[in-house]
Amino acid sequence: MLAPITLAELNALDRAAFVGAVGHCFERSPWIAEAAWPQRPFASLADLHAALSAVLDGADEARQVALIRAHPDLAGRVALAGQLTAESAREQAAAGLTALSAEELARFSAYNSAYRERFGFPFVICARENKKEAILAALPARLASDRDAEIQTALAEIKKIARLRLCDCLVP
Repeated sequence: MLAPITLAELNALDRAAFVGAVGHCFERSPWIAEAAWPQRPFASLADLHAALSAVLDGADEARQVALIRAHPDLAGRVALAGQLTAESAREQAAAGLTALSAEELARFSAYNSAYRERFGFPFVICARENKKEAILAALPARLASDRDAEIQTALAEIKKIARLRLCDCLVP
């Protein structure tokens, strides 16, 4: 992550620098920032987030699902191997997912597997707005959803994650 910048500085950036500054806010999907860049200048962080979210909302389902699939399993293999993006690593740590008991780790593993098998993508929740207990409660509840509803829920959670990441990279 780059040093935080002001919204005015962000608005003045060329496309490549803009994508470099905020492209990471949507996990491994800089195409969202790239598509929102022409809408500059943004009057506020809320306007920027709305523009980025509109790009996501306007994408076809295949691209939306690809974004969901770009997210790692919570407390999963990638996390255990230390291969998360810096943002995901901080977010999972904040939720307490780096200090799990063997029993909790086994529950996450079982739920993650069942979820991926049912929906074809990983369970996504805004970890910074939850703790491990809430996430463990949400997993079985969301397993009962249908795929279309779960895509929409995952996208809503991704927008929350992106908003918090934007707050991290912009100074007031």
